[in-house]
Amino acid sequence: MAKRSAPTLLIAVGFLLGLGVVMLISTCAFSATSPADDIYQDAKRQAVWLLLGGLCCAGAACIDYHWMQKRAWWIFGITAFLLLLCYIPGIGTEVNGERRWISAKLVGLSALRMQPSEMAKLTMAIMLGWWFAMYPDSGRHPLRGFLYPLSLAGLLIVLVLFEKDMGTAAVLSATCFTLLFVVGVRIRYLTGLAVSGTAALALLVKYDPNRFARIMAYLDIEGNKLGFAFQQWIGLMALGSGGVSGRGLGEGRLKMLYMPFAHTDFIFPMIGEELGLAFTLLVVFAFVLLAVAGITISFHAPDAFGRVLGLGMVCFISFQAALNIGVTTAVLPNTGLPLPFVSYGGTALLTAMTAVGILLNIYRQGRETVAENRYWVNGKRITPRL
Repeated sequence: MAKRSAPTLLIAVGFLLGLGVVMLISTCAFSATSPADDIYQDAKRQAVWLLLGGLCCAGAACIDYHWMQKRAWWIFGITAFLLLLCYIPGIGTEVNGERRWISAKLVGLSALRMQPSEMAKLTMAIMLGWWFAMYPDSGRHPLRGFLYPLSLAGLLIVLVLFEKDMGTAAVLSATCFTLLFVVGVRIRYLTGLAVSGTAALALLVKYDPNRFARIMAYLDIEGNKLGFAFQQWIGLMALGSGGVSGRGLGEGRLKMLYMPFAHTDFIFPMIGEELGLAFTLLVVFAFVLLAVAGITISFHAPDAFGRVLGLGMVCFISFQAALNIGVTTAVLPNTGLPLPFVSYGGTALLTAMTAVGILLNIYRQGRETVAENRYWVNGKRITPRL
C-alpha cells in the first residue's frame, strides 16, 4: 500500500474534483441572483480557483516541506493576524451573520474574498508538527506535551469561534484532539479535554439564540422544516427522490430555487438526487481511500514533523467531509461546511489542494529517505499509537 498510496490519493482527489466540476455546472444556473447574471459565473470562477489550486498543489509537492517547520511561528502569526482582520469593519465581511471573510479589495480584486479560517487548518498541523518535532519525547509531559501545544491550537480555535464559524472550529478541535492522541498524550489528559470541551460547547449553544435554535430544529426536522431545518429537510427529500440510480444528470428538481446553497454546502444531496445512491457511496469511498492513503503516507514520513503534518492534512479533510455529509444527511446539526474538492469555494479548494501537495511532498521524501529505524528518535518512539 505504501508504494501505491500516492496514486491512490491522486485518483481519489481527481474523482472528487471531476465530480465537483460536473455538479457545479449542473447546479450553478440556479445560483444566479438576478436574470442579468451569467448563469455559469460560479463555474467560471471555480475553474480559475481549480487552476490556482493545481498550482498550489504542485508547489507544495515540489518545495521541501521543512521550510514550513523553519517558519512555523511566522505562519502562525500571519494566520492569527488574518483571523483578527475579520473583526475590523471595512475589512472583515459579514455573510449570513458570520464574520469569517476578508474582502479581496485588499489586493485589488473586488470580486473575490478570502477565508482565513481555512488557512488555520494548515497552520494548526504545522504548529503541532513543529512542536512535537522539537520535543519528540514530550507526549506524556503535562506541560510540554499537552498544555503548551494545546494553547497554541486553542488560540486558533477561539479566534475562529469568535467568527461564529462553528463548523471550522469543530474540524480544528477534532484535528487537534487526534494529533494529541497520536503523539502519545496521556488518556486522562485527553479525557479531561473532551469533557471540558463538551461543557464549553454546551455553554456556547445555550447562550447563543441562533445556535440553540439550530440544535432544536435538528432535533425535530419535520416540525421545523420551514424554519432552521429547511435545508436539511430539502436535502433529505433530494436524497430520497434520487433513489439508487438518480433522476439523471441535470434533471434534479430541488436545486431549482428550493435548496439554498445547493452548489456549496449542500451539494451532496444534489449528487444523490441526480446521480443516485451509487454515486453518493462512491463519494464516501473516495474520501475513505484518501484517508487511508494519507495515513499511509504520513506513517512512512522521514521525520516526526512530516508524520504529524501529514496526519493533520488527512484529519482536517476527513473530518470536514464527515461533518458535511453528516449535516446534509441530517445525522448532525447544520454547521455550514463545504464538501472538500466538490463544493464551490475558492479558499477552501486552495487549502485542500495545498494539503494534497504537502502529502505528495511527504510521500516523495519518505521514498527518498533510507534510514534504519526511522520511527525512533533518541530511543523514543515518536508516534506510539500509530
